[in-house]
Amino acid sequence: MIIEQLIFTIFAFGLFVYIFFKMIHQNDTNYIGILILESIGIALNFVSVITQKHLNEFFSIIKYIFGIIIPVGIIIMEKKGVPLIQILNILKAKIYLKIGNNKKAKEQLINLVTRYPENYIGHKMLAEIYELEGGMRKAIDEYVQAIDINKQDYHSYYKVAKLLNNLEKTDEATQMLFNLLNKKPDYYDATALLGEILINKEMYKEAANVYQEALRYNPLSFEMNYNLGIVYTMLNDFQNAKIYYERAAEINSISYNSKYSLAEIALIYKELEEAERHFMEAIEDEELAADSYYELSKIAMIKGEKDKAIKFANIAIDIDSSKIVPKIKKDTIFIPIIARISIPFNIENIEEKESKLTNKELKSKEHLEEMFEKTRNLGYDDIKLLKSYRTEKNKEYIDKNENQREI
Repeated sequence: MIIEQLIFTIFAFGLFVYIFFKMIHQNDTNYIGILILESIGIALNFVSVITQKHLNEFFSIIKYIFGIIIPVGIIIMEKKGVPLIQILNILKAKIYLKIGNNKKAKEQLINLVTRYPENYIGHKMLAEIYELEGGMRKAIDEYVQAIDINKQDYHSYYKVAKLLNNLEKTDEATQMLFNLLNKKPDYYDATALLGEILINKEMYKEAANVYQEALRYNPLSFEMNYNLGIVYTMLNDFQNAKIYYERAAEINSISYNSKYSLAEIALIYKELEEAERHFMEAIEDEELAADSYYELSKIAMIKGEKDKAIKFANIAIDIDSSKIVPKIKKDTIFIPIIARISIPFNIENIEEKESKLTNKELKSKEHLEEMFEKTRNLGYDDIKLLKSYRTEKNKEYIDKNENQREI
Protein backbone atom coordinates (compact mmCIF):
# COMPACT_ATOMS: atom_id res chain seq x y z
CA MET A 1 0.00 0.00 0.00
CA ILE A 2 2.75 2.45 0.99
CA ILE A 3 4.80 1.65 -2.17
CA GLU A 4 1.72 2.15 -4.36
CA GLN A 5 0.96 5.48 -2.69
CA LEU A 6 4.58 6.59 -3.05
CA ILE A 7 4.71 5.69 -6.75
CA PHE A 8 1.40 7.43 -7.34
CA THR A 9 2.56 10.58 -5.52
CA ILE A 10 5.84 10.84 -7.49
CA PHE A 11 4.21 10.14 -10.83
CA ALA A 12 1.17 12.40 -10.25
CA PHE A 13 3.28 15.25 -8.87
CA GLY A 14 5.66 14.97 -11.83
CA LEU A 15 2.72 15.24 -14.23
CA PHE A 16 1.38 18.20 -12.25
CA VAL A 17 4.69 20.06 -12.53
CA TYR A 18 5.00 19.25 -16.27
CA ILE A 19 1.52 20.58 -17.08
CA PHE A 20 2.00 23.59 -14.78
CA PHE A 21 5.14 24.68 -16.65
CA LYS A 22 3.41 23.94 -19.97
CA MET A 23 0.64 26.32 -18.93
CA ILE A 24 3.19 29.01 -18.01
CA HIS A 25 5.14 28.52 -21.24
CA GLN A 26 2.09 28.69 -23.48
CA ASN A 27 0.29 31.25 -21.32
CA ASP A 28 -2.88 29.18 -21.66
CA THR A 29 -5.26 29.21 -18.69
CA ASN A 30 -7.18 26.26 -20.14
CA TYR A 31 -4.66 24.00 -18.38
CA ILE A 32 -5.94 25.24 -14.99
CA GLY A 33 -8.90 22.87 -15.17
CA ILE A 34 -6.57 19.91 -15.71
CA LEU A 35 -4.36 21.03 -12.81
CA ILE A 36 -7.42 21.22 -10.56
CA LEU A 37 -8.40 17.66 -11.48
CA GLU A 38 -4.85 16.50 -10.78
CA SER A 39 -4.93 18.29 -7.42
CA ILE A 40 -8.09 16.39 -6.48
CA GLY A 41 -6.44 13.08 -7.36
CA ILE A 42 -3.28 13.95 -5.37
CA ALA A 43 -5.40 15.19 -2.43
CA LEU A 44 -7.33 11.90 -2.32
CA ASN A 45 -4.05 10.02 -2.20
CA PHE A 46 -2.76 12.37 0.54
CA VAL A 47 -5.88 11.75 2.65
CA SER A 48 -5.30 8.01 2.31
CA VAL A 49 -1.68 8.40 3.52
CA ILE A 50 -2.60 10.61 6.49
CA THR A 51 -5.48 8.42 7.66
CA GLN A 52 -3.59 5.21 6.81
CA LYS A 53 -6.79 3.81 5.37
CA HIS A 54 -7.57 2.35 1.97
CA LEU A 55 -9.84 4.47 -0.22
CA ASN A 56 -12.97 2.69 -1.30
CA GLU A 57 -13.19 1.49 -4.89
CA PHE A 58 -14.99 4.60 -6.19
CA PHE A 59 -12.49 7.12 -4.79
CA SER A 60 -9.55 4.94 -5.87
CA ILE A 61 -10.81 5.04 -9.45
CA ILE A 62 -11.36 8.83 -9.23
CA LYS A 63 -7.83 9.26 -7.84
CA TYR A 64 -6.21 7.49 -10.79
CA ILE A 65 -8.46 9.06 -13.41
CA PHE A 66 -7.87 12.63 -12.15
CA GLY A 67 -4.26 12.22 -11.05
CA ILE A 68 -2.81 10.00 -13.80
CA ILE A 69 -5.09 8.98 -16.67
CA ILE A 70 -6.42 12.41 -17.73
CA PRO A 71 -3.05 14.26 -17.71
CA VAL A 72 -1.24 11.33 -19.42
CA GLY A 73 -4.02 11.13 -22.02
CA ILE A 74 -3.73 14.84 -22.76
CA ILE A 75 0.07 14.65 -23.11
CA ILE A 76 -0.18 11.65 -25.48
CA MET A 77 -2.89 13.29 -27.61
CA GLU A 78 -0.90 16.51 -27.91
CA LYS A 79 2.21 14.57 -28.91
CA LYS A 80 0.14 12.96 -31.67
CA GLY A 81 -1.02 16.37 -32.91
CA VAL A 82 -4.51 16.27 -31.39
CA PRO A 83 -4.96 19.77 -29.89
CA LEU A 84 -7.05 18.75 -26.90
CA ILE A 85 -6.68 22.10 -25.15
CA GLN A 86 -7.92 23.82 -28.28
CA ILE A 87 -10.83 21.41 -28.40
CA LEU A 88 -11.71 22.25 -24.80
CA ASN A 89 -11.56 25.92 -25.72
CA ILE A 90 -13.98 25.33 -28.59
CA LEU A 91 -16.31 23.41 -26.27
CA LYS A 92 -16.31 26.29 -23.80
CA ALA A 93 -17.17 28.71 -26.60
CA LYS A 94 -20.02 26.43 -27.71
CA ILE A 95 -21.38 26.29 -24.18
CA TYR A 96 -21.36 30.09 -24.01
CA LEU A 97 -23.20 30.24 -27.33
CA LYS A 98 -25.72 27.69 -26.12
CA ILE A 99 -26.60 29.81 -23.08
CA GLY A 100 -26.75 32.94 -25.23
CA ASN A 101 -23.59 34.60 -24.00
CA ASN A 102 -22.12 35.59 -27.37
CA LYS A 103 -19.72 38.07 -25.80
CA LYS A 104 -17.98 35.41 -23.70
CA ALA A 105 -17.95 32.97 -26.61
CA LYS A 106 -16.35 35.61 -28.81
CA GLU A 107 -13.71 36.40 -26.18
CA GLN A 108 -12.92 32.70 -25.87
CA LEU A 109 -12.53 32.32 -29.64
CA ILE A 110 -10.45 35.47 -30.06
CA ASN A 111 -8.05 34.19 -27.40
CA LEU A 112 -7.97 30.81 -29.14
CA VAL A 113 -7.14 32.08 -32.65
CA THR A 114 -4.63 34.56 -31.20
CA ARG A 115 -2.70 31.73 -29.51
CA TYR A 116 -3.36 29.19 -32.25
CA PRO A 117 -3.73 31.05 -35.59
CA GLU A 118 -4.11 27.76 -37.49
CA ASN A 119 -7.25 26.71 -35.58
CA TYR A 120 -9.77 26.32 -38.38
CA ILE A 121 -12.86 25.77 -36.21
CA GLY A 122 -12.04 28.82 -34.09
CA HIS A 123 -11.89 31.12 -37.12
CA LYS A 124 -15.09 29.69 -38.56
CA MET A 125 -17.06 29.97 -35.33
CA LEU A 126 -15.81 33.52 -34.84
CA ALA A 127 -16.90 34.38 -38.40
CA GLU A 128 -20.38 33.01 -37.70
CA ILE A 129 -20.69 35.12 -34.55
CA TYR A 130 -19.57 38.28 -36.37
CA GLU A 131 -22.06 37.52 -39.16
CA LEU A 132 -24.84 37.04 -36.61
CA GLU A 133 -23.98 40.40 -35.03
CA GLY A 134 -23.92 42.17 -38.40
CA GLY A 135 -20.15 42.66 -38.50
CA MET A 136 -19.91 41.60 -42.13
CA ARG A 137 -16.36 42.79 -42.82
CA LYS A 138 -14.99 41.08 -39.71
CA ALA A 139 -16.94 37.95 -40.66
CA ILE A 140 -15.40 37.99 -44.14
CA ASP A 141 -11.90 38.27 -42.64
CA GLU A 142 -12.48 35.25 -40.40
CA TYR A 143 -14.07 33.15 -43.18
CA VAL A 144 -11.05 33.93 -45.38
CA GLN A 145 -8.75 32.75 -42.57
CA ALA A 146 -10.76 29.52 -42.34
CA ILE A 147 -10.50 29.00 -46.13
CA ASP A 148 -6.72 29.56 -46.01
CA ILE A 149 -6.46 26.74 -43.45
CA ASN A 150 -8.98 24.41 -45.12
CA LYS A 151 -9.07 24.81 -48.90
CA GLN A 152 -12.03 22.40 -49.12
CA ASP A 153 -14.26 24.61 -47.00
CA TYR A 154 -16.67 25.48 -49.80
CA HIS A 155 -19.33 26.68 -47.37
CA SER A 156 -17.07 29.46 -46.06
CA TYR A 157 -16.25 30.35 -49.66
CA TYR A 158 -19.98 30.73 -50.32
CA LYS A 159 -20.44 32.75 -47.14
CA VAL A 160 -17.77 35.25 -48.22
CA ALA A 161 -19.51 35.69 -51.58
CA LYS A 162 -22.88 36.15 -49.88
CA LEU A 163 -21.50 38.77 -47.49
CA LEU A 164 -19.75 40.60 -50.35
CA ASN A 165 -23.07 40.69 -52.18
CA ASN A 166 -24.76 42.08 -49.06
CA LEU A 167 -22.09 44.81 -49.02
CA GLU A 168 -23.04 45.53 -52.67
CA LYS A 169 -19.66 44.33 -53.92
CA THR A 170 -21.35 42.29 -56.62
CA ASP A 171 -18.37 42.03 -58.95
CA GLU A 172 -16.21 40.45 -56.24
CA ALA A 173 -19.10 38.20 -55.19
CA THR A 174 -19.69 37.11 -58.79
CA GLN A 175 -16.03 36.23 -59.30
CA MET A 176 -15.92 34.23 -56.06
CA LEU A 177 -19.04 32.29 -57.00
CA PHE A 178 -17.72 31.46 -60.47
CA ASN A 179 -14.48 30.24 -58.86
CA LEU A 180 -16.44 28.19 -56.32
CA LEU A 181 -18.61 26.57 -59.00
CA ASN A 182 -15.51 25.70 -61.01
CA LYS A 183 -14.32 23.71 -57.99
CA LYS A 184 -17.72 22.37 -56.96
CA PRO A 185 -20.23 22.71 -59.83
CA ASP A 186 -23.04 20.97 -57.91
CA TYR A 187 -23.09 23.56 -55.09
CA TYR A 188 -26.78 24.48 -55.23
CA ASP A 189 -26.75 27.59 -53.01
CA ALA A 190 -23.81 29.07 -54.91
CA THR A 191 -25.67 28.60 -58.20
CA ALA A 192 -28.84 30.16 -56.79
CA LEU A 193 -26.98 33.22 -55.48
CA LEU A 194 -24.92 33.68 -58.65
CA GLY A 195 -28.04 33.41 -60.78
CA GLU A 196 -29.80 36.07 -58.69
CA ILE A 197 -26.83 38.42 -58.97
CA LEU A 198 -26.60 37.97 -62.75
CA ILE A 199 -30.35 38.54 -63.17
CA ASN A 200 -30.15 41.72 -61.08
CA LYS A 201 -27.26 42.88 -63.29
CA GLU A 202 -29.38 42.00 -66.37
CA MET A 203 -26.70 39.54 -67.52
CA TYR A 204 -29.35 37.12 -68.74
CA LYS A 205 -27.25 35.03 -71.12
CA GLU A 206 -24.70 34.39 -68.38
CA ALA A 207 -27.50 33.52 -65.94
CA ALA A 208 -28.96 31.06 -68.47
CA ASN A 209 -25.61 29.28 -68.74
CA VAL A 210 -25.29 29.07 -64.95
CA TYR A 211 -28.79 27.61 -64.51
CA GLN A 212 -28.35 25.20 -67.41
CA GLU A 213 -25.18 23.84 -65.82
CA ALA A 214 -26.97 23.53 -62.47
CA LEU A 215 -29.75 21.44 -64.03
CA ARG A 216 -27.18 18.75 -64.82
CA TYR A 217 -26.99 18.11 -61.08
CA ASN A 218 -30.51 19.14 -60.01
CA PRO A 219 -32.84 18.49 -62.98
CA LEU A 220 -35.92 18.49 -60.75
CA SER A 221 -35.13 21.78 -59.06
CA PHE A 222 -38.20 24.02 -59.23
CA GLU A 223 -36.13 27.13 -58.55
CA MET A 224 -33.64 26.48 -61.37
CA ASN A 225 -36.34 25.67 -63.94
CA TYR A 226 -38.49 28.63 -62.90
CA ASN A 227 -35.56 31.05 -62.99
CA LEU A 228 -34.59 29.76 -66.42
CA GLY A 229 -38.12 30.59 -67.53
CA ILE A 230 -37.63 34.15 -66.28
CA VAL A 231 -34.20 34.45 -67.90
CA TYR A 232 -35.43 33.28 -71.31
CA THR A 233 -38.42 35.60 -70.97
CA MET A 234 -36.07 38.58 -70.57
CA LEU A 235 -34.10 37.32 -73.60
CA ASN A 236 -37.37 37.24 -75.62
CA ASP A 237 -36.79 33.52 -76.14
CA PHE A 238 -40.37 32.58 -75.38
CA GLN A 239 -40.12 29.04 -76.75
CA ASN A 240 -37.44 28.13 -74.23
CA ALA A 241 -39.20 30.15 -71.52
CA LYS A 242 -42.32 28.07 -72.11
CA ILE A 243 -40.34 24.81 -71.76
CA TYR A 244 -38.95 25.77 -68.36
CA TYR A 245 -42.14 27.32 -67.03
CA GLU A 246 -43.91 24.07 -67.91
CA ARG A 247 -41.25 22.05 -66.10
CA ALA A 248 -41.52 24.34 -63.06
CA ALA A 249 -45.31 23.93 -63.05
CA GLU A 250 -44.95 20.15 -63.23
CA ILE A 251 -42.53 20.12 -60.29
CA ASN A 252 -44.68 22.53 -58.26
CA SER A 253 -48.35 22.34 -59.19
CA ILE A 254 -49.18 25.50 -57.20
CA SER A 255 -46.61 27.61 -59.03
CA TYR A 256 -49.19 30.10 -60.24
CA ASN A 257 -46.53 32.53 -61.45
CA SER A 258 -45.37 29.85 -63.89
CA LYS A 259 -48.94 29.36 -65.10
CA TYR A 260 -49.50 33.09 -65.50
CA SER A 261 -46.30 33.36 -67.55
CA LEU A 262 -47.37 30.42 -69.70
CA ALA A 263 -50.70 32.17 -70.28
CA GLU A 264 -48.96 35.37 -71.42
CA ILE A 265 -46.68 33.41 -73.78
CA ALA A 266 -49.74 31.68 -75.22
CA LEU A 267 -51.31 35.12 -75.77
CA ILE A 268 -48.19 36.31 -77.60
CA TYR A 269 -48.50 33.30 -79.92
CA LYS A 270 -52.28 33.88 -80.26
CA GLU A 271 -53.07 30.51 -78.67
CA LEU A 272 -56.19 31.85 -76.95
CA GLU A 273 -57.59 28.58 -75.61
CA GLU A 274 -54.29 27.68 -73.94
CA ALA A 275 -53.92 31.20 -72.56
CA GLU A 276 -57.45 31.08 -71.16
CA ARG A 277 -56.78 27.72 -69.49
CA HIS A 278 -53.63 28.95 -67.76
CA PHE A 279 -55.22 32.24 -66.63
CA MET A 280 -58.11 30.25 -65.12
CA GLU A 281 -55.48 28.33 -63.12
CA ALA A 282 -53.67 31.51 -62.07
CA ILE A 283 -56.81 33.13 -60.59
CA GLU A 284 -56.34 30.76 -57.63
CA ASP A 285 -53.44 32.96 -56.51
CA GLU A 286 -54.51 36.09 -54.62
CA GLU A 287 -51.57 38.07 -56.00
CA LEU A 288 -52.36 37.21 -59.63
CA ALA A 289 -56.15 36.99 -59.54
CA ALA A 290 -56.91 40.57 -60.61
CA ASP A 291 -54.45 40.50 -63.52
CA SER A 292 -55.67 37.06 -64.59
CA TYR A 293 -59.31 38.16 -64.72
CA TYR A 294 -58.25 41.29 -66.61
CA GLU A 295 -56.42 39.19 -69.20
CA LEU A 296 -59.38 36.81 -69.42
CA SER A 297 -61.55 39.82 -70.13
CA LYS A 298 -59.26 40.83 -73.01
CA ILE A 299 -59.37 37.29 -74.42
CA ALA A 300 -63.17 37.39 -74.28
CA MET A 301 -63.14 40.68 -76.21
CA ILE A 302 -60.80 39.21 -78.84
CA LYS A 303 -63.23 36.28 -79.20
CA GLY A 304 -66.22 38.66 -79.40
CA GLU A 305 -67.74 37.48 -76.08
CA LYS A 306 -68.68 40.90 -74.66
CA ASP A 307 -70.84 39.73 -71.73
CA LYS A 308 -68.07 37.43 -70.58
CA ALA A 309 -65.55 40.25 -70.95
CA ILE A 310 -67.68 42.58 -68.80
CA LYS A 311 -68.05 39.90 -66.13
CA PHE A 312 -64.30 39.25 -65.92
CA ALA A 313 -63.45 42.96 -66.00
CA ASN A 314 -65.80 43.68 -63.08
CA ILE A 315 -64.34 40.81 -61.04
CA ALA A 316 -60.83 42.14 -61.68
CA ILE A 317 -61.90 45.63 -60.52
CA ASP A 318 -63.51 44.19 -57.37
CA ILE A 319 -60.23 42.49 -56.48
CA ASP A 320 -57.87 45.41 -57.19
CA SER A 321 -59.49 48.48 -58.70
CA SER A 322 -56.44 50.75 -58.28
CA LYS A 323 -54.42 48.49 -60.60
CA ILE A 324 -57.08 47.37 -63.08
CA VAL A 325 -59.11 50.53 -63.78
CA PRO A 326 -56.16 52.48 -65.29
CA LYS A 327 -55.39 49.47 -67.53
CA ILE A 328 -59.00 49.25 -68.76
CA LYS A 329 -59.18 52.98 -69.44
CA LYS A 330 -55.91 52.84 -71.38
CA ASP A 331 -56.67 49.78 -73.54
CA THR A 332 -58.79 50.59 -76.61
CA ILE A 333 -60.07 47.01 -76.76
CA PHE A 334 -62.54 47.87 -73.95
CA ILE A 335 -64.08 50.93 -75.69
CA PRO A 336 -67.18 49.00 -76.88
CA ILE A 337 -68.03 47.88 -73.32
CA ILE A 338 -66.52 50.63 -71.10
CA ALA A 339 -69.96 52.02 -70.27
CA ARG A 340 -71.06 48.66 -68.86
CA ILE A 341 -68.00 48.16 -66.65
CA SER A 342 -68.44 49.10 -62.98
CA ILE A 343 -65.71 51.67 -62.45
CA PRO A 344 -65.59 53.22 -58.94
CA PHE A 345 -65.95 57.02 -58.74
CA ASN A 346 -63.36 57.46 -55.97
CA ILE A 347 -60.60 55.49 -57.71
CA GLU A 348 -57.98 58.16 -56.87
CA ASN A 349 -58.53 57.60 -53.13
CA ILE A 350 -58.08 53.84 -53.24
CA GLU A 351 -54.65 52.80 -52.05
CA GLU A 352 -52.73 50.50 -54.40
CA LYS A 353 -51.91 47.09 -52.99
CA GLU A 354 -48.26 46.24 -52.45
CA SER A 355 -47.06 43.42 -54.67
CA LYS A 356 -45.71 40.25 -53.06
CA LEU A 357 -43.80 39.27 -56.19
CA THR A 358 -40.02 39.56 -56.26
CA ASN A 359 -38.36 42.20 -58.41
CA LYS A 360 -37.34 39.65 -61.05
CA GLU A 361 -40.88 38.22 -61.15
CA LEU A 362 -42.39 41.68 -61.58
CA LYS A 363 -39.97 42.56 -64.38
CA SER A 364 -40.65 39.27 -66.15
CA LYS A 365 -44.42 39.66 -65.78
CA GLU A 366 -44.38 43.24 -67.05
CA HIS A 367 -42.12 42.25 -69.95
CA LEU A 368 -44.50 39.52 -71.07
CA GLU A 369 -47.48 41.87 -70.84
CA GLU A 370 -45.62 44.51 -72.88
CA MET A 371 -44.60 41.94 -75.49
CA PHE A 372 -48.21 40.87 -75.92
CA GLU A 373 -49.19 44.50 -76.54
CA LYS A 374 -46.42 44.82 -79.12
CA THR A 375 -47.38 41.61 -80.92
CA ARG A 376 -51.17 41.98 -80.60
CA ASN A 377 -51.60 43.35 -84.10
CA LEU A 378 -49.31 40.80 -85.75
CA GLY A 379 -51.03 38.34 -88.06
CA TYR A 380 -50.98 34.58 -87.53
CA ASP A 381 -48.47 34.17 -90.36
CA ASP A 382 -46.09 36.59 -88.63
CA ILE A 383 -46.46 34.67 -85.37
CA LYS A 384 -45.69 31.40 -87.16
CA LEU A 385 -42.54 32.92 -88.63
CA LEU A 386 -41.51 34.15 -85.17
CA LYS A 387 -42.06 30.70 -83.65
CA SER A 388 -40.23 29.01 -86.51
CA TYR A 389 -37.25 31.36 -86.11
CA ARG A 390 -37.11 30.77 -82.35
CA THR A 391 -37.37 27.00 -82.80
CA GLU A 392 -34.40 27.02 -85.18
CA LYS A 393 -32.38 29.20 -82.80
CA ASN A 394 -33.26 26.86 -79.94
CA LYS A 395 -32.05 23.85 -81.92
CA GLU A 396 -28.74 25.58 -82.63
CA TYR A 397 -28.38 26.50 -78.96
CA ILE A 398 -29.14 22.98 -77.75
CA ASP A 399 -26.75 21.40 -80.28
CA LYS A 400 -24.00 23.82 -79.23
CA ASN A 401 -24.51 22.98 -75.53
CA GLU A 402 -24.52 19.24 -76.20
CA ASN A 403 -21.27 19.50 -78.16
CA GLN A 404 -19.65 21.45 -75.34
CA ARG A 405 -20.72 18.86 -72.78
CA GLU A 406 -19.33 16.00 -74.89
CA ILE A 407 -16.00 17.84 -75.12
